[in-house]
Amino acid sequence: METLKTPDFDAIRLKLASPETIRSWSYGEVTKPETINYRTQKPEMEGLFCERIFGPSKDWECYCGKYKRVRYKGVVCDKCGVEVTRSLVRRERMGHVELAAPVSHIWFARGVPSITAIILGITSGELEKVLYFANFIVTSVDEKLKAESLKEVEDEYRSKRKSLEKQAGGRVREVEVESRKKGLDARNVLKHVKAVELQEGEKLKELEDEYATAKKELTNLKPLKILSELEYQDLALKYGHVFTAGIGADAIQELLSKVNLGAEIKILLAKKQKDGVGAPIKIDRRLRILSAFYNNRLRSEWMIMNVIPVIPPDLRPMVQLDGGRFAASDLNDLYRRVINRNNRLKRLKELGAPEVIQRNEKRMLQEAVDALIDNSARRGKTVTASTGQKRILKSIADMLKGKQGRFRKNLLGKRVDYSGRSVIVVGPRLKLHQCGLPKIMALELFRPFVISKLISREVVHNVRSANRFIETGDPAVWDVLDEIITDAHVLLNRAPTLHRLGIQAFNPILIEGKAIQLHPLVCAAFNADFDGDQMAVHVPLTEQAKWEAKNIMLASKNLLKPATGDPITVPSKDMVLGCYYLTTLQNEKDEAKDLRHTFLNQESALSAHQYSQIGFHDKIRVRINDKFCDTSVGRIIFNSFLPNELQFINEQMDNSKLKRLVGVALQSCGRERTAEFLDTLMQGSFKYLTRSGLTWAMADLPPLPEREQIFEEAQREVDTVSKQYTMGLLSLEEKHAKIIEIWASVKDRITDLAKIVLSRDTLNPVYSMIQSGARGSWGQTTQMMGTKGLVTSPSGETIELPVKANFREGFDVLEYFISTHGTRKGLTDTALRTANAGYLTRRLIDVAQDIVVTEQDCGARKGHLIKPMGGVMSREMWKRALGRVTLEDVNDKNGNVIIPRDTIIDEEKAAIIRDSDVEEIVIRSVSKCIAFEGICQKCYGWDLSYNTLVERGTAVGIIAAQSIGEPGTQLTMRTFHTGGVVGEDITQGLPRVEELFEARGIKKPAVLAPFDGKALVSEDEKEGGAIVEILSSDEKNKKMFIIPKTTALVVQDRDLVFKGQPLTDGALDLKELYRLRGEEAVREYIVSEIQQIYASQGQDLNDKHLEIIMRQMFSRATITKPGDTSLIVGEVMEATEIERTNRGLQKGKVAAEYERVFLGMTKASLNTSSFLSAASFQQTSQILIKAAITGQVDRLRGLKENVIIGRLIPAGTGFRKTFAEPKAE
Repeated sequence: METLKTPDFDAIRLKLASPETIRSWSYGEVTKPETINYRTQKPEMEGLFCERIFGPSKDWECYCGKYKRVRYKGVVCDKCGVEVTRSLVRRERMGHVELAAPVSHIWFARGVPSITAIILGITSGELEKVLYFANFIVTSVDEKLKAESLKEVEDEYRSKRKSLEKQAGGRVREVEVESRKKGLDARNVLKHVKAVELQEGEKLKELEDEYATAKKELTNLKPLKILSELEYQDLALKYGHVFTAGIGADAIQELLSKVNLGAEIKILLAKKQKDGVGAPIKIDRRLRILSAFYNNRLRSEWMIMNVIPVIPPDLRPMVQLDGGRFAASDLNDLYRRVINRNNRLKRLKELGAPEVIQRNEKRMLQEAVDALIDNSARRGKTVTASTGQKRILKSIADMLKGKQGRFRKNLLGKRVDYSGRSVIVVGPRLKLHQCGLPKIMALELFRPFVISKLISREVVHNVRSANRFIETGDPAVWDVLDEIITDAHVLLNRAPTLHRLGIQAFNPILIEGKAIQLHPLVCAAFNADFDGDQMAVHVPLTEQAKWEAKNIMLASKNLLKPATGDPITVPSKDMVLGCYYLTTLQNEKDEAKDLRHTFLNQESALSAHQYSQIGFHDKIRVRINDKFCDTSVGRIIFNSFLPNELQFINEQMDNSKLKRLVGVALQSCGRERTAEFLDTLMQGSFKYLTRSGLTWAMADLPPLPEREQIFEEAQREVDTVSKQYTMGLLSLEEKHAKIIEIWASVKDRITDLAKIVLSRDTLNPVYSMIQSGARGSWGQTTQMMGTKGLVTSPSGETIELPVKANFREGFDVLEYFISTHGTRKGLTDTALRTANAGYLTRRLIDVAQDIVVTEQDCGARKGHLIKPMGGVMSREMWKRALGRVTLEDVNDKNGNVIIPRDTIIDEEKAAIIRDSDVEEIVIRSVSKCIAFEGICQKCYGWDLSYNTLVERGTAVGIIAAQSIGEPGTQLTMRTFHTGGVVGEDITQGLPRVEELFEARGIKKPAVLAPFDGKALVSEDEKEGGAIVEILSSDEKNKKMFIIPKTTALVVQDRDLVFKGQPLTDGALDLKELYRLRGEEAVREYIVSEIQQIYASQGQDLNDKHLEIIMRQMFSRATITKPGDTSLIVGEVMEATEIERTNRGLQKGKVAAEYERVFLGMTKASLNTSSFLSAASFQQTSQILIKAAITGQVDRLRGLKENVIIGRLIPAGTGFRKTFAEPKAE
């Protein structure tokens, strides 16, 4: 196997290997099960680690030590036969084992579906019985001899019958004569004759049965007939010359080699044409597999192996532990079993052992090979470790599968050098683009650079002495490190990396200590806090990597959140409180005092403050921009932080106003100036917050004496409700609901009371923190100074008994007990939610990973219509249109064009839309983009990370998946109970998002109108629900639905309904909606549903991310007519692949026809043209089996495939211009 450099190829194909191919890979046959000689600790010759086969275990040294050093490169030692070369070849050289009997490959025999069984046309159960030596299978029948035997049987039957009939006649006559001699009367004579006739008749019947059986046995003797041991023995004795039967993989191999693929395909096609549309799925499936073998020139008997490859020894290593014991890879155990059994079988054959013994050994060999290839696929027969534990050994298939498998652990993610990790602490004096890196850590990370500088300055002369010099801790080392660090960048990463801002680049600043210092403003992007979080540091090494870190990944250049386009480096916590404190005004009642504090400019006001003439929050009048305005010294200081482009801000700042301020700064000053402004703002707010001396103590929470009175009133009301219940005036549910309502209103009243009490002093620390949005909420304050209120039980129901106490005074035993229920549920929910959200993100990434912006304008004529949406959660029209390109002119109510077509809607134009009455906007949409591969810039619009038109090569699919998955952890897990006796559970939050993206069937979906028409509603007397009849517009069709009484109707009698309109409440079945109303309706429904879920949790999400996932769910198609292509009817694949096949046809050939299918995201990602991408996602073995028999070619167009083979991804800076738009015909 010659090694190719990564850029040397542009596609990878997977194929079933022939025995010749396996032998051509091999460097020699492994015949002994031994691994290492326990005395010499050297590999045994011809064993599993043999140096003659796999190469030397030491660089440039043969086994016996005759040839050492690199000068003998390529020499094969005449004494031990080992080639002198690098030991690295032990990672790539393979061996092989010649099997004494053929064995079946478990993936093709026991996979679902079983490929071998389908090709032969038998069931998988029958195949298994033959392979594991339980049943025989007829391999061939000599039709000529069979016909002769049938004739012989018939002739024999006829002659026997003749002689029997003749014999019977003689016997009857004898009996008659004898009876008469004895002088019996006629009646008794007749009796005797009848008895004889009966006996003779039975003999004839026996003969007939024998003949029928023999005839049946012979006519049923056909190839592929399964025979039990007894049947075989019996038939072989009788008709051994007519047929041959076999058992085990031998027989199957013989049968497979006789299959004529071309002829079989023709027969199946003829059968299919004859059956038409109603042809069984079995035929399709068999046709698909036979065609795959035929088109790829694969022989079906290669699925039975006569030789198995032995993978290179360094991929199944054996290492010595401290105690002199060895730890070896499980594969060595599995190979050892195969070799042992194979050698035993060879010996038995040489000795001419009885067939039964050989058969048993063959079965054991088959099982050993099965265990080697895929130990987990063998139900109930898994091989466990010999050490006595019940651990199942890891086979070759297990090395590929799952999170710890080759694909996900080593190919998609690797451990890297030049990295470190440490705890993070806050770095309040850093600039936005800086991080504090501990000196000792930096020295290790940049060691090669330090060594290089030391050598070039001739401080030391080689690497070894440089290392020694560094160990001494000479001051010159630190000077060199300082120099290197000035223009270096490092990447900081915090796990879990939920979106791309989880890795950012910083300029390191050397610091003492061992913790990494992090700028407070980037915490939101990393979702980091300083309670013991750790972060990893990585050093970019190549020039391209350094350039990317400096120009793309630098923290000061990533100020926006890619999911929404909103600023993410927004002041929070202490910074908000500092700004709030600075801009607070103390209301003075005395007007005269106001007028005394009037200043001509800001400087004189600040001087007056310094001379303690005026307080920080005193209301003063100052001339600003030629106008007098009432403000305070604090506000003047706050405005000194702002860039000159911004106007004087004279209002109290809180967290939402600060967020808006950052957005405005970004628009008017650009990224670099905004980053500087943020740093100034942060330093200033920290400084003044420190001076403010705002503290928090329990004494800051004043008591609420009115509480007791409120509780007493409520208790009286509750007693009244309980009385009404005992008198039978209320049901249990009504009583429960009323009591809960009473206590909920109590909590609201106490909250209001707390607000009033706290707001009496505007500089009360508690009030300031909550009012500014820096920390905490009124809910938490109420629980501390008011009452905890009602709590829920683990099942999610509210407990009627409220917790009256608050945290300041403490709970009693019962209150403590019932409030712990809900707390524990909250914690378990969070843990579950994190795992589920992670899995959701993984599936989203997989389905959308290869969507990249590839062209400027696809010229799409269709777009997406935006109308004002109803509902509390819906976003305004201008927000939804922001950053998109218009497809048609946007008109106001009077028909005037306010925005022309083909224009990108920026903030300015969005403001025009907001201020004028626009009824609808038609924008370009990702889901309607007709770019051949990927999508175009115009259909996508703004890249929300920069709020400018998206660049070509942007991996918008990954951004979409991360944007949907990242807030996933915040979504709820619960299935809500609607209360009451009869209430359906409503799936919400994360499970609902998953249900929508997977296009799963719903338990009780809403009933949809099957056609346009009129709804006639009547009552169902029997069941107590309703009966809805839909009468079509032309009155020809009529359909009736019975609606149970638990389901709410949303149509009324004689309402007009349209096709696909929901008639009842509830979630819609997506497949049904697609069937009735098509793609557009499904898209709109999914987008609106998901947006509602995210909005209900306060998470913002741009529609375009959802549109990208939708695009992928509709991107697959099924072949309806194959035309002159090699595609097969019913095959589901990417529509672009079918188009590509059609384009590759010569002129005059008929193109394939297809129709789009709607798949959930997991199905869509497994149905990709790249088998590498699919296999690294889920169902690894099924995907590899399918790829091997179809000879699938992976064109390496997506992102995952390129990461797997170690290439730059075709996106971002690695975006090759090979995605040139196909020339229009």
